[in-house]
Amino acid sequence: MTPSERSRHVLDLALDAGFDLAAIAPVESIRRAQYYIEWLEAGRHGEMEYLRRTRDVRVNPARLLDGARAVIVLADSYWQKASPHPSSKDAGEPRGRIARYAWGRDYHRVMRKKLDRLAEAMRATIAEPLQVRCCVDTAPIIEREAAAAAGLGWIGKNTLVVHPRLGSFFFLGAVVTTLDLEPGQPMTDHCGTCRRCLDACPTGALTAPYQMDARRCVSYLTIEHRSDIPGDLAARMGDWVYGCDVCQEVCPRNRSIPVTREPAYEVQDPDALAPWPVLTEVAHWSEAQRQLRLAGSAMKRASLAMWHRNAALAARNKASTAATL
Repeated sequence: MTPSERSRHVLDLALDAGFDLAAIAPVESIRRAQYYIEWLEAGRHGEMEYLRRTRDVRVNPARLLDGARAVIVLADSYWQKASPHPSSKDAGEPRGRIARYAWGRDYHRVMRKKLDRLAEAMRATIAEPLQVRCCVDTAPIIEREAAAAAGLGWIGKNTLVVHPRLGSFFFLGAVVTTLDLEPGQPMTDHCGTCRRCLDACPTGALTAPYQMDARRCVSYLTIEHRSDIPGDLAARMGDWVYGCDVCQEVCPRNRSIPVTREPAYEVQDPDALAPWPVLTEVAHWSEAQRQLRLAGSAMKRASLAMWHRNAALAARNKASTAATL
């Protein structure tokens, strides 16, 4: 097969493996490498020191696999509509909010199975030696940069990848391979003059179009930031206890996107923690209760102390908001 024929075959295999989108990026230094290096040097990564430790690999995906020649970028939509807020049924128990990506089962496991399925299909149907490395959020690769280089979407002003049909509510994974594949072409940026995400960010984390200071991001503060949250930021975090969807919810590209085809990303049962956790329950969890309530969830990333902190802040913010009404 020619690189072009091989690429079409691989992309077909990716869709057969259950992914919503697939595209191919070249193995080369990321386009915004210098910005990323300066971003790290300015300390905008906050407490995420693993980003600094793996900087050289992240800016050059070829270092992930000896002989790498291409990166297959995959997307899996997780969009679903929120269930009605249950406050009218629970005697006014204060509730927080959880970002959509964490409503269902751990996406790392779901995506990994699909990535492994794709890798197996490639080995079974391509009659030439090949090596692969599957990556889903934990490997030192900046998936959004690869996605933009592959033409899977463009990086929006909120720094997330946006696709014309799926919007931005999707997970990204990647397969780095030694196969000679034909890369796609970057997509045109369609954000135009819109700045709704910048204006809506509650903590001012989007400091300029296409730029984000993680130290101010609600998602970072609730999931990655281990120490106390500064008061000026804490008061602006609203009722979010794990993640934040604000910049995506206001994006016009997410107005009419299809619901996910993957049942694993959906709320698993009526008693699930997401999307509206009872704050008093979370605030009094023991470690055993945290483990039980978060079994099979990506939300285990936050420690017990972080959950207690986040629930207390959300309850305080809700009480403050109620007092001003």
